[in-house]
Order: sequence, then structure tokens, then C-alpha cells
Amino acid sequence: MRDVVRCDESLRELNLTWRMIEASTKMNCAEDAGGILPMMAATREGFQRLETELVSSLVHQKVTNVMAELGTRARHVIDIIVRNLYERTADVGFLATDRELCDYVAGIGGTREAVVERLRAYRDKYTVYDEIVLLDIRGGVLAHIDAHSPIEGSGDPLIARSLASDTYVESFRATDLRPGRPRSLVYSRRMLDPRDGQPVGVLCLVFGFEKEMASIFASRHGRDGRSNIMLLDADDRIIASADEQWLPLGTVVPVNRSAQPELCIHAGRTYLVQTFVSDGYQGYAGPPGWQSQVMIPLEVAFSGRAGGVLERLDEAVAEGLLSHARSFCPPLYEIVTAADGIRRVVWNGQVMAAGEGGDLHRLKTVLEQISDTGARSNELFARSIRDLYDTVLASSLASAEFTTQLLVELLDRNLYERSDDCRWWAMTPELRSALAQPVLDEPARRALTALLEGIHALYTVYTRLVVYDSHGRIVAASEPRAQGSVVDGRIEDDTLRAVLALPDSQSYHVTPFLPSALCDGLPTYVYHAAVRALDDEAAVVGGIGIAFNSAREFEAMLSDGIGAQADMSALFVDRRGRVIASTDASVAVGGTLDLPPEFLTLGNGGSASRVIVRDGRYTLVGCSVSNGYREFKRTDGYVEDVLAVAFQSLGEVRTPQLTARHRALTRLTEGSTVASGAEFATFFIDAALMALPAEHVIEALPAWHLTAVSTGEVPHRIGMLARRREGHVEGYLWAFDLGSLLGGLPTVISDTSQVVVLRYQEVEIGLLVSELHGVPAFAAQQITRAPQLRGGAPALVSHLIKANEGHLMIQVLDVARLFASLGIMKDVMHSRAPACVDSSA
Repeated sequence: MRDVVRCDESLRELNLTWRMIEASTKMNCAEDAGGILPMMAATREGFQRLETELVSSLVHQKVTNVMAELGTRARHVIDIIVRNLYERTADVGFLATDRELCDYVAGIGGTREAVVERLRAYRDKYTVYDEIVLLDIRGGVLAHIDAHSPIEGSGDPLIARSLASDTYVESFRATDLRPGRPRSLVYSRRMLDPRDGQPVGVLCLVFGFEKEMASIFASRHGRDGRSNIMLLDADDRIIASADEQWLPLGTVVPVNRSAQPELCIHAGRTYLVQTFVSDGYQGYAGPPGWQSQVMIPLEVAFSGRAGGVLERLDEAVAEGLLSHARSFCPPLYEIVTAADGIRRVVWNGQVMAAGEGGDLHRLKTVLEQISDTGARSNELFARSIRDLYDTVLASSLASAEFTTQLLVELLDRNLYERSDDCRWWAMTPELRSALAQPVLDEPARRALTALLEGIHALYTVYTRLVVYDSHGRIVAASEPRAQGSVVDGRIEDDTLRAVLALPDSQSYHVTPFLPSALCDGLPTYVYHAAVRALDDEAAVVGGIGIAFNSAREFEAMLSDGIGAQADMSALFVDRRGRVIASTDASVAVGGTLDLPPEFLTLGNGGSASRVIVRDGRYTLVGCSVSNGYREFKRTDGYVEDVLAVAFQSLGEVRTPQLTARHRALTRLTEGSTVASGAEFATFFIDAALMALPAEHVIEALPAWHLTAVSTGEVPHRIGMLARRREGHVEGYLWAFDLGSLLGGLPTVISDTSQVVVLRYQEVEIGLLVSELHGVPAFAAQQITRAPQLRGGAPALVSHLIKANEGHLMIQVLDVARLFASLGIMKDVMHSRAPACVDSSA
């Protein structure tokens, strides 16, 4: 962390400077500096603490950013794998009950050529499989689809396990079903004789594991090659690696499942590591012990970090964001507060040194040194905090963008399976033969209903499955409790026309995302495929429609994508910004989301992120556009772009009156002040620079010292302030809101707010101001009387000071008029609360 090292060196230099100033003050003007020396000592001690805390905060936040990035990528990888393999468990369960396949395995029908053709038709729709094999109970190969794999039989133990199980069997290892392969991921299930229900064989689906992992890694592997993503088994052994030359298959690596920053050593290099195990999907947890992991070498973990986010923002937005340092990072808030404390120490010291005589000129010299060093300290703190927050924002933007990339990938992968399902189920012989009949009797309808319910029980992502004849009449549906409103209904005419016009069994039709009777009136996508006659592929005898349970499934995708981040929400929208799904209760499905125009025109697979103001809050927004999956939405003719959007709140909008630019404009230039002249204590009320004669000012105290009390009917009075000496409370005084008095609006107390203690005719009060400025001296020719309104009461601003060659105007308040306007008279003040009430009274 080279930037942290540079900051640490600067802090050490400043710490040495503070010590030298303190020692010089003690030697040269100890008597005059008696009141400021304790403050200097406290400042120096506080600076030492800040030195440690700032460096610690910088390191902690940088490590947190890297760990969060690694964790996001690792979690997304295992989530996608588990969701994908969950579909495989459903596929093998359904295909193992296919009547044509079961008849063939039982020896009661079909030919090898016809069965191989049927298996290849299945693979053409579910393109994630490399091989499909039918085995008899002794392991003999009855049929398979990979012509380049010469297998005739198998002695794999999965056969016995599958025959003895009433569910799927998952195997990942070397198998003679895929000779020459080091390992294969196989989903197997027994097949039953349709006549007596006895096991007669085993269906094996061989998943294209290597291709699928390469696809997953391609979109998540660090482009700069700084980190590596891998999939591990239960023994922490690599079974898939994004970069096999770096971390080869079979390597056992250290893991970190705690998500805490730990240094892990592997092969002589030190790494930061994040390891994730799936929380499961629909009750399926994935192959036992599988876990995803991302590793990054420590020497490159903090290099190449993108930044510059704050520079690209409007200045007011950037300043407003930085005002949230308390919630963003509490130690940094303390640093900001302490930096303001240094400014207050200098200001108070300058007030104390106001006037002439004795060795005060030497004290002023010391204070100038303190002021200069304090300015350097504040600049260092401000720059460090800004750089750190900029890094956090850049990391958060990248994370939001990455999250939306995951979301659109989850959506496309899921809907890809829906396009496969409808096309394959349309080829079910029972459907084809039943719909070819001129009239369906009640027993036939019940049989079709039972078939749909059986499918629905395996594939739980649907609201309802229906079949309809060539006239669009729905003849059967799953979910019998709700069938009354569906069965005997009709498919929409435009949908029916589209289905009847589908050219072949590889084609499908999807309805727009609109309310559908098949989804109980809720908006969804309904996937349709044509059902063709058994003896004539060209004859369409009806269709099947499967209504995706969009509300539940999209909500699950969005929630899984953003994880446990309570301040983040996510949505799916179309190209017009119309909401498809949302985790944000304030944005309803069907509504329109207001997005930056450039987001809606992103290309497929494109993504972007930025900071915006949304609903009165600073908000980080990431957006990605779907790009399809395999042939789905890419080469199959279906076009339906969906955008994933993620919002993360960064805090309510604050409009700082004092931006960095405004502070720079109000900084007094060389030559604007004089060594001896009229001295004024200057401060800000909102953005206005004001002044009071320095001889009436005692000190400034932080506004958080204010104690709210009942102030009766006294206007502008906001509470009490304790006066302390050597750590003990010696009395109290009333505090008033100067901004309210001058402008009529109550002052919003911020972290920079101060209370200026003012004394006039032995009466002391406190004045709430926005921020301190300085205690300069001005020449008489720079001070002019302020214009007065004719016939009106005397104005509080009595004089104007022209500084910075007349480009900066400072308003001087008349102390007597100020006290009079507040209704403060010495005897009245004493009757309410003495100027400085004895703490024992």
C-alpha cells in the first residue's frame, strides 16, 4: 500500500513539527502562551493518536474493499453453479420417466435408432449435456449419443446406487462411461418397467462440466490477471481453475470461509482468500463439499485500483457525500473532528493573542506556525479521507456493476431452461397422441392433467402448465385447485397464431411480460411450443404453455444477487425502464423506473455504474444488460433485453454551504492583512463570511458541547453551554443561533459547527456559527461603514471589510446592537442566568 506508506511518512513529519512548535513555545513565550500550551499538548497527543488511527483506517478499509470484491466474485460463482446443477437434478428425474425411453429399456417397444434420435433431440434442446447414456441393470449400454465415444458397457458403482435409489444420484469422478476423461459430472436415475414398476435400467446425463466452468470463469476472471477463481471439492482440492497454469487442477489450497482478512500462504506466496459454500437453491445445496474460491497475491492486491469517482461528481454532491464520514467509517469521522479541533485551537490562540504588548508578537509567530502546520495537517487528513472514500466508492461501483452482471446472467440462464422445457415437453408422446384426437374424453383429460402435474412436481419454477388444441381451447392444466378459471378457457389469438406458425420442434414462442390468466392475472413470461402429430411432424395438433412464476423466481434471483446488503435494492427492467421485478417496495412491478438515459441504451452484455441523487439520497447505481446464454437470445431468434439495476443508498442529500472551492475563495491572500491593525475574529454563517471585533471574543467551543434546555419565549436562544477551566465546569452561559437571528432560518448543526463565546459589558453569551475562519488584522482603509436603510432600525452589520483586493467582502457585526437585538441587558441577564453562572449556585 504505497499511498498509505507515503501518508504515514507525512504524518511522522508533521508529528515532529508539532513537537518542535510546542518546545519552542515553552522556551520563548511560556508566560503569554500559558493558556494555549495545554491545548497544544492535547493537540500533539491527539495527533499521535490520529497518526495511528488514520493509517489503521486506511489499511482496514483497503483490505475490506479487496475482501469484499473477492467475496462477491466467489459467492456469485457458487450460486450460478448450484442453480445450474439444480436444473440437472430435475432433468434426469423427468427424462427417466419418458415413456418411449422406458419402453425401449424394458424391451417392449422402440428401436435403438429411434431412441438415439430422441436422445439427440433432447440434447439439441438442453445443450448443457455432452453425453446421454441408457444402461440395462447389468451395465450394458443400450443407447448413447456420442458417436466418438466407443462404450459398450460399464461397471461403474453409480449403476448399483441408482438402481437402489428412488431419486437422482450425483457422481463426479473418473468413469468408464466417459473413457479417457479424468473426471465427469454424471446425473443418473433408475428407469422403471411401465408394466410392473420394477427397475429395468439406468439413465445417465453427463454434464458438460469443463465447458460450463470455462463460461462461468470467463465473465468473472480478473482481466488484469491479478487473481484466480477456482472451484474446490470437500478436500479443498481444485477441480476447476480459471488459470490452470497458475493454480493447476488437483492442487490443495488454503481456504478462508470466515470472510475475515487472513493471510494464507501457498507455494511460497502470500494471498488474500475468500471461500464460499452455497446456501442452496430450492433445497438443493450442490455436490457435497463443493466451494468456490478467489485468491489474490498480497503483493498485487492493492495495485491497479480504479479511482477518480469524486472528481467526476458535481462538487456539491462530492462534498455532501464526504459529510457522511461518520457512517462511512467511524474512525475517519473522529479524524475529521480532530482536524477541526486543530483549527479551533489555532483560532482560540489567535483570539487570545489579539492586541499588543509584552511578548504577544512572539506568541503570534508561534500561532502562525501552528496555523501553517494545522493547515498542512488538515490538508493531509482531507486528502487521505478523500482518497480513501474515493477508493471505497470505486470499489462499491464495481461491486454494484458486478452484481447486476450476475443478475442478468442468472435471469438468462434460468429462462434458457424454460425455452428448453416447453420444447421438450411438447414432444411427449402422450400429448401428441391425445391432441391428435378429434375429441378428448374425460379419462383422456384426466390423464393429461396427471402428466402435467407430474412434470410440475419436478419443475417447481412454474405457476401453471397447460395444453391446448389447435383451436386454442385449454384441455388440461396443472394446479387443479385453480383449474376452474383456466381449463376450458382459451389461449390468446395472437399467441395461438404464433404457435401454429412455429416451423419445427426447435422453435418456441414467448409472450410479452404482461398479466396472464395462466399466472392468476400476474405479469409473467409464458413459454409456448407447438405439439405435433406423432405420424406427421408437419401437422400441429395443439400446443403447450408453461407460465413462469416470475414474481417468486425473479424475487429470489434479485435477493440472492444482492445478498445480505440491507442498504441495497435490485430490479429487473426492460429497455423502456418498465419494472419486471423489484426488491424495492417503493417501485412496483409494471411501474417505470427513472434511469440515466445512457443506461437504457447500453449494448447487450454492457454495464455501467455511477453515483446519482435519488429520492433525496445519494445513491450508487449499477446496471447491466442481458446477453443471452448459449443459443438463447443469441442465435435462436428470440429478442427480449432485460436490464438488471442495483441501488445502494449512501445517505441523505446534504447541501454543504462551504464547499472546498468556496473555502479556497474565502482564504485571505498575502497582502490582505497587516501585522498591526484592527483585529477581527472571522467565521462563517452558512456561506457568508462574518466578523466580530476580536477584543469581545473569548474563545470558540464545539457545538456538540451545547445542552438543550427549555428556553421559554426568548427568541433565537437554543440552549446552554458549560464554561470549563482546567477540566472543571466553572459556570454556564446562554447560547443563541446567530444564523437564525440574521436570516430567520434555524441553523443546521453540523460536524463543523462552533459556538463563539462573546463578552460585552461583563455579560457573556454563546453564538452558534457554521464554521471558524481566522483572526486577521486589517488596515483602517480596508474598513468602511455598511449602508443603512433610511428610517429603519440600526442594522446588525455595521461595517464591511474589503479583502483580497476587494474581491472578498467580510461583514462586521456590531456587538452592542447584537446584544440589544437579542434583548440582553446586564440586569435582565443576571435575573435569568448570570453571565457566567457559578456552578455551585
